[in-house]
Amino acid sequence: MTGRSEEPPQYTRYRARPRLPRRDEVDGLREGDRFSELDGRAGREGTGTGGRDWTRGQAGEQGWHARWRRWRRPKRVLLSLLALIAGWIALSLVLFLISSHFERTSPPGNVAGVLDPAGFPMTSANNILVLGSDRREKNSREPGAETTGYGRSDTIMLIRTGGGHAARLSIPRDTVIEIPEHGLQKINAAHLYGGPAESVSVIEHWLGIPIDHVVEVDFENFPQLINAMGGVTYTGGCIVSELSGGSADGGYTLRLPAGTHHLDGKEALALARTRENLCAPDETDIQREEHQQALFDDMKSQLLSIGSFFRAPWIAWHAPPAIISDMSGEELLGMFAALAATPSPPTRVLLPTGQITLPSGEEGLTISEEAKRADVAQFMRG
Repeated sequence: MTGRSEEPPQYTRYRARPRLPRRDEVDGLREGDRFSELDGRAGREGTGTGGRDWTRGQAGEQGWHARWRRWRRPKRVLLSLLALIAGWIALSLVLFLISSHFERTSPPGNVAGVLDPAGFPMTSANNILVLGSDRREKNSREPGAETTGYGRSDTIMLIRTGGGHAARLSIPRDTVIEIPEHGLQKINAAHLYGGPAESVSVIEHWLGIPIDHVVEVDFENFPQLINAMGGVTYTGGCIVSELSGGSADGGYTLRLPAGTHHLDGKEALALARTRENLCAPDETDIQREEHQQALFDDMKSQLLSIGSFFRAPWIAWHAPPAIISDMSGEELLGMFAALAATPSPPTRVLLPTGQITLPSGEEGLTISEEAKRADVAQFMRG
């Protein structure tokens, strides 16, 4: 030993300035880390070194999920829209049935005894007698209008519907027939003598066909139904009528120039009730029945419109109070469904073949047996 102590070597320390990594270095590190992680996953999942294959599979799966999300969004919207439509229709049906139970007026009890049995109106052929009475309010000043009792039937129309059938036949109110215990009378007098039951019995016997149901229009509630529908569009000739004495006497005057008009409830009721058209004094009951059938067609077209779909709950609630019928709510729904499912039949009126003067001095219309049988046969084939 030399006895000289060993001293530790001296080092000079340098502090390097921090340097940001280059972009290619960062990308390389990221790529390496990614493949290291994928390789690790592949090893854990038993796929060996197939990291790149796993990546392609994962990318495909992610693409499938993206396509599913893109497709699922419109599907969800469509399903929500269908659910909303179904709920809206269901609400309307429920309101119709509730209104039928609480708001609808039933005919007199003797009507059931004169009607023939029939199947459900939507699936089986049914003959339905539609009546509109001329009975008015007690303070009415309309010439010839009845203010007490049943009143005469201003509207007499037969509808055949259900099971694919579609036919209508209007009977002029001035048609003269034999009414039991009253002799030769205008057919609209049957309603005056015995209400809807007498009308059903007399018409059924005279035409020789079964009548399964009766529907009488409640004129008091009819305008509310038309307004709930948003009105109706009527196309026809000039009409001027004065109801209950006209506007000058506190009644109502309807003025429609020839053409197309959108009618509210009060105007539609006035059209249905028009007895004398001052714009065309030579019009007969035949033209009157044609006007009524045209109004019926316009109501059907309005009910099948897109606008009525949005008004469906209001229409459903106001329809039963405007109808006096022996049919239950379910049967009325079946009738409306059958009418909607078939095209509107052509306008048909039981055309008279002659005239007759009654003992009262009134002029009436007659129809031969041959002509009546031909019209009835055509109606039953409809």
